Amino acid sequence: MYQPWLEDLESLEAISQNEEARRIFLRMAALSQSGRTSNFVVEVALDGDLDAATKGRLVELAQDESFLLAVEDYLVRTHRLH
Repeated sequence: MYQPWLEDLESLEAISQNEEARRIFLRMAALSQSGRTSNFVVEVALDGDLDAATKGRLVELAQDESFLLAVEDYLVRTHRLH
């Protein structure tokens, strides 16, 4: 199945180069795989430091299992190479 986000290697690389983003995406992937995404969504909703647009985007990404699997795979593979 064709996934347009797989073409966006720049976004994946930006995530891999930003340690905080890397940590967040790996955490979201782990939560997704263990079926605990709802915990993350609640934490995002309660975070007073995030604006509504950021909260919405994080929740959207946290619920996209195939994206999170691709990000995790990219981050793990590129981390091994560095």
